[in-house]
Amino acid sequence: MASKPEKSTAQQLQPFVTSGMAACTASSIIHPIDLAKVRLQLFAVTNPGVKPPGFVGLLQGMVARDGIKSIYAGLSASLTRQCTYGTARMGIHRSISDYLSAKNGGGPISFVEKAGAGLVGGALAVCIGTPFDVALVRMQADTMKSEAERRNYRGVGDALKRIAGEEGFGALYKGLAPNIGRGMAMNVGMMACSDQAKELMIAITKDDPKKPSLTTRMGAAATGGFFAAFLSLPFDLLKSRLQDVRPGPDGKLPYTGLSDCALQVLRKEGPLAFWTGFGAYYGRCAPHAMVILLTLDEFTKGYKAVFKC
Repeated sequence: MASKPEKSTAQQLQPFVTSGMAACTASSIIHPIDLAKVRLQLFAVTNPGVKPPGFVGLLQGMVARDGIKSIYAGLSASLTRQCTYGTARMGIHRSISDYLSAKNGGGPISFVEKAGAGLVGGALAVCIGTPFDVALVRMQADTMKSEAERRNYRGVGDALKRIAGEEGFGALYKGLAPNIGRGMAMNVGMMACSDQAKELMIAITKDDPKKPSLTTRMGAAATGGFFAAFLSLPFDLLKSRLQDVRPGPDGKLPYTGLSDCALQVLRKEGPLAFWTGFGAYYGRCAPHAMVILLTLDEFTKGYKAVFKC
């Protein structure tokens, strides 16, 4: 039996290049929603005992006080993060999925295999992208603080340099454990569940698997967005809390680690606090997933047309 020809460099890079382009496009569109999500998660820390505002009210207040630019705080860090984390997360998942599908004769793979590809892709990508995530959270949260407490980073490069210089290189990996959990949960929800939902919808609608309808693609993306949000939000909340910490007046950090942070949230705010801002978070995940998955198809078509692969 003749062996299959090896993939060209352009073919091997395609999942990563097109994933990065789609991720950056989606993040540019939903950045204000992501910023509102982070602020709602940190509101109880900066305003203890105060009822958090609604999602829309929070954004309206920011625009009224600081102008439209305020809802795009941290965009440079967000795009840099997607160029690394987003590219790796989806590119690794797709590469592993394609490899498993090829071993299966080109047929669909099981949900367990899809989930495994998502777990591996999510975990590896987080190890690459966490420094940019730390910078993003801090830049988004900075304007919530009083003038005296603000860090006033000038951009993502300044944030990374100052964090490493002032707090040590390890500070760039604050919240790594919950971030890995978040990345794995996000990938299983967004990629694996979306792929599974698409297969189920195609079986119902009888669409061509190679050219599913827009309704099928959007339904699968919305399903992936919901499960990505539900599974990953508890990790995301803990990650945000740990990445934004700073020593108190006594010089001690408020949390000793991931488990201590989780226990304090559970004890002081209750179990539902782990899903604080779910509306904003789902409002971020569903459009983000839809934009990524819809534009990914178009970027892939364009890439293949340019590189003839």
